[in-house]
Amino acid sequence: MQMLNPHCGVDRDPRDVVRLTISNAGSLNILGSAVIKGLREGLEVLAAERHLRVLVISGQGEKSMIGGADIKEMATLDQASAEKFITGLRDLCETVRAFPAPVIARMPGWCLGGGLEFAAACDFRIAAHDAKFGMPEVRVGIPSVIHAALLPRLIGWGRARWLVMTAENIDAPTALGWGLVDVVAPERGLDAAVEKTVAALLECAPEALRAQKALLRQWEELPLKESVDLSISVFGQSYLTGEPQQLMQAFVNRKR
Repeated sequence: MQMLNPHCGVDRDPRDVVRLTISNAGSLNILGSAVIKGLREGLEVLAAERHLRVLVISGQGEKSMIGGADIKEMATLDQASAEKFITGLRDLCETVRAFPAPVIARMPGWCLGGGLEFAAACDFRIAAHDAKFGMPEVRVGIPSVIHAALLPRLIGWGRARWLVMTAENIDAPTALGWGLVDVVAPERGLDAAVEKTVAALLECAPEALRAQKALLRQWEELPLKESVDLSISVFGQSYLTGEPQQLMQAFVNRKR
């Protein structure tokens, strides 16, 4: 594993698939300020790699991808330092949300608070059969903020309200039923489930997939009419890549 920095380890395979492992962050891969900074910097390095097809994010060990934000550090904050801390976490979540290639969150064990906000900013969430999810912030005196704002878009207002206001945890089948995760793997099947999604993404044209991801991010924020109109130029620009001509002709030839 190549270490981009003390908190960011990277494994690459010949298909231009990269696995980023959150490192040296404790047994639950907790997000303190140093880990937040290291992970964001690592993502920025990888974002510049045009050949990268798929990014898989995991934690060290099988207890979690990210257990949550560092409550020991947060307990020492005042208003100014609290805003600085949460700005850093916002910037990290936005960096993964804006990552140009598809991002898969590999999610064993616990995923709470800031960890779930980070996962919500990824494109795909693949959970272990016994994974647990929650937003416990109100029980320790703070509201859920920043990319918790993605939750109503993912699971609807009622379920998002239930998560952030009751602070109750949910299990993997519930998370799947709500749409919080995309896949729940069978026991000992998490890596196989991740690989199945990787393989599906690799069947797609890489430039078209990057364009599709960028459109989806804009659709989250724009009114419908603007989203529709924006898509026209993106469709036209896709022909500059050569992918439609090559892949459509191959499809036509195969049908003859």
